[in-house]
Amino acid sequence: MSAQGNGPPPRGESTSRSDVAGGASGAYPREAAEGPVGPAGGQGPYPQDAWAYERARWGPPQGGAYPGQVQWQAQGPQNGWGPQSQWGNAHGVPEGHHPPGPREWWTEEASQPFTSESGRRLSPRSMVVGPINQLRSILLPILIGLVIGGFNPWLLAATGATVVMLLVGGFVTWQTLRYEITDDRIEIRKGLIRRERRTIPLERIRGVDVTSSLLHRMLGVSVVHIEAAAGSMATEDGKLDAVDAAEADRLRGELLRRRAVLTETGEARTEGDEEPAAAEPETVTYFEMPRSWYLFGALSLAHLLTPFALLATAIGLLQQSAAQMEAATDTVVGWIDATDRALLTTLAIGIPVALVLLMPVFAVVSYTVTNWGFTLKGREGSLVAERGLLTRRSVTLEKRRIRGHELQDNPLERTRSAVRLRAIVTGLGEVATRAVLLPTGPRPQVASVVERALDRYDGGLRRHPRAALSRRLIRSVGPFLLTGAVGVALDWNWLVIASAVMAVLGVPLGIDRYRSLGHGYDGAYVSVRSGSLQRGQAVVERSAVIGWTWTQTLFQRRSGLANLQVTVGAGAGGYTAQDASLPGSVAFAADVTPAMVRPFLVERGTSSAQPGPSGAGVSSAPEGPESPTGPEGPSNPTAPDAPERRDAHDGESPRTADEDR
Repeated sequence: MSAQGNGPPPRGESTSRSDVAGGASGAYPREAAEGPVGPAGGQGPYPQDAWAYERARWGPPQGGAYPGQVQWQAQGPQNGWGPQSQWGNAHGVPEGHHPPGPREWWTEEASQPFTSESGRRLSPRSMVVGPINQLRSILLPILIGLVIGGFNPWLLAATGATVVMLLVGGFVTWQTLRYEITDDRIEIRKGLIRRERRTIPLERIRGVDVTSSLLHRMLGVSVVHIEAAAGSMATEDGKLDAVDAAEADRLRGELLRRRAVLTETGEARTEGDEEPAAAEPETVTYFEMPRSWYLFGALSLAHLLTPFALLATAIGLLQQSAAQMEAATDTVVGWIDATDRALLTTLAIGIPVALVLLMPVFAVVSYTVTNWGFTLKGREGSLVAERGLLTRRSVTLEKRRIRGHELQDNPLERTRSAVRLRAIVTGLGEVATRAVLLPTGPRPQVASVVERALDRYDGGLRRHPRAALSRRLIRSVGPFLLTGAVGVALDWNWLVIASAVMAVLGVPLGIDRYRSLGHGYDGAYVSVRSGSLQRGQAVVERSAVIGWTWTQTLFQRRSGLANLQVTVGAGAGGYTAQDASLPGSVAFAADVTPAMVRPFLVERGTSSAQPGPSGAGVSSAPEGPESPTGPEGPSNPTAPDAPERRDAHDGESPRTADEDR
């Protein structure tokens, strides 16, 4: 972003030194936020309620007036606003309050490092944390070099010089990095030779996460990640590594609290209310993980594969270092040649079998390390999820950005009626780890947490047509029947047997995939469910729906089916009801968002489609401001039994959300 003309960039944009252009005469903050404004009909650009917002933003005047008042008065009329006295009398400005002068974002003082009074430093322990973190990434190459070089004095000297340079770099970082929270932004400055300055407006902060690895916890420090609307958690711009643990909690609370005050002040200004008072922080505990939940790790497919992932990592490291460690390689090869073949065969069979038998143990251990002490709390309009044994991570999600939730499970978890809970959030990075609200646990307890922390979905799920079952059986069984036919033609009995076994296993898989299909609406939330090996049921707010997408393949058109995607501005961006009835899905979308869909629909029997806003029309459902008439007959989208209505051509009655798990 490059600012044009004078003054600061628009509100809501983070700035760096290379971003800002312009002279010393900055624009008035409100003008920068909403574009240049001028008098209309002889009135000034700011109404009286807007002045309250500016007082809240800039604070009380110093010495009876804001900085720049004298310069403003001396300049006389500006942009048709008139002298200061006329402007103040016309708009009811209190005595002693005047528009602030031009704001200079880059001055000689601003380009200098923070002083101890104006900025905060990282913890002095950061001089240890930084070098150790950097040393870990190069430790293995250093050790390999020392072993291969026989601990040559020159290599030892180079290693010592590297360690000294890392320590010096840690000291320079601690000495030069400063951060400061002002009324409307947080500024981070760092660098000795190449100085950098990062400005993040508080109104654009989307999340503040606190992470503590084992090293950080041993030293009593934490890492603060600040996610802004224009960035992501992967960037280093909003990262403060190694601040005191107490300071990290204070910083997170302060940033979120000031951001909430700015947001609420803007809303109150819009509605004409008085400035809201800052509420005292209140913490509500929704969930604390009981010890019995750690056993659910044995049902997680990802954690079950942990031993094989560790084995693959070890093999990869050996392959990469085999060329440099010729002596060790020769020793291993010699041992294999001298060892009895029976022992080698036993080891080759026993090690994989042992890994398979230990899979549940490794899964529980991995699950415990990841989710140790999991808690979900509500604090200052946000949900805070904390977890981790070695690396403790605290993720804060604003409730106003949470547009729904998603329940996920797999076949093993369904045998114990267990699910996982994730949030559907707007503008969230690293969804796989940051959106987790609950780990795998019993469905009734998860549903209780959803009801208390978010909102419960009370509707049912509509069963999809029988044609969808045929499509899933063909997909799960058809490929193996084809390979079996190839085996018969080539007289490969092993391929025929393997294909027959896989085809038999594909039948229950296809049936389960069909039973997992469903979509519903309870008047406030839209729900879509699909999948088998990884099944997910998404529940999103009706207000979050921003569009609908129908797609059909050639085979779907012959069966009267379509994939209906519910487009939302959060989470994955869209959730698809696969192989739904085309007429039923159109009526369903019209029930959920009639104002969005109805202009594109026409009543059955008309000769041509009524054009919508874009001039294009689609057929087969209602039109009219009141009770719509879809392909199934009259219906009321607001009726209590609307989510339980049958879809056309379904051939099945609706089911509730608790069926077919």
